[in-house]
Amino acid sequence: MRLDNMCRIRLLILLILIVFVSGCMQKADPDSLGMAVEFNNHAACAYVAEEMGWYEEEGINLTAYESYATGMQLTSAIARGDIRIAYICLAPAILAYSSGVPVTIVAGTHKHGYGLVAGSEITEISQLSGVTVGCPREGSMVDILLKCLIRQYNLKDVRIKRMEPLKQVIALETGSIDAAFLPEHHATAAESKGFQMLITSQELWPELQGSVLVVKNDLIENNPDTVRKLVRVTQNSTIWINDNPDDAAGILAKELDTDPAIIRRSMSRLNYTTTIDEESVQDMIDHMVEFGLIEEGIRAEDILDTEFLLN
Repeated sequence: MRLDNMCRIRLLILLILIVFVSGCMQKADPDSLGMAVEFNNHAACAYVAEEMGWYEEEGINLTAYESYATGMQLTSAIARGDIRIAYICLAPAILAYSSGVPVTIVAGTHKHGYGLVAGSEITEISQLSGVTVGCPREGSMVDILLKCLIRQYNLKDVRIKRMEPLKQVIALETGSIDAAFLPEHHATAAESKGFQMLITSQELWPELQGSVLVVKNDLIENNPDTVRKLVRVTQNSTIWINDNPDDAAGILAKELDTDPAIIRRSMSRLNYTTTIDEESVQDMIDHMVEFGLIEEGIRAEDILDTEFLLN
């Protein structure tokens, strides 16, 4: 499956903007450690670590801390000079790297964490042919999963409406879309409103790597000890989340302005782990090449550095 011409044009414009912004911004202050996260429970370890003061305890001084509605929006942010750390979905991280943004993946943060929800009139995947499905922008994790779903189930004439996750949930409620492919916690939030979870990423892509921790390459080159501390905080926060899921849900509910029960159920649909391997990253790269999102030639070993996980 290949993107149509309009999709290619939009994606090309995005890549050009990312490279332009990256090239035009002044170099970051060596002491500036801006962080960006996604506005969902994929970034649970970052939200928890910030709330508990663990970055500060390790001497990591975050001069900026911003959240973004989607990984694609966050992709542009990490091209900026003040954002040098990002908790981001794997596909947008690869897209940023492929467009010239000097980043390296130093840890995973979770596996899975995406779901397709629909109204009561749609009870089977086959019924998605000819309907309107909400989905974030081209190149996002959910976009790639939707493309895999369409191919695997041989769906025809699916009308894709591009919008942010929060807007997708509203569009479901107003009936302007028939189904929505969403990242968690948004998928579970939609389910709580009476919509049916038709399929999760576990069912569609069993070994899917969800989000990752990326850093700008200059941080690795000039201050590897800070990267080591950052990964340590991420690992310890992830362990704490798995040991204290109810308390973690309470922290996330406050940060994401969502019912703790919804967050807790959503968390059960993710596997919070910092473990990551070349095979899972390469699998995503290969799918992105197949769908025309990036050019051939990128290897997982080019963008992944697990050295800091081992220390």
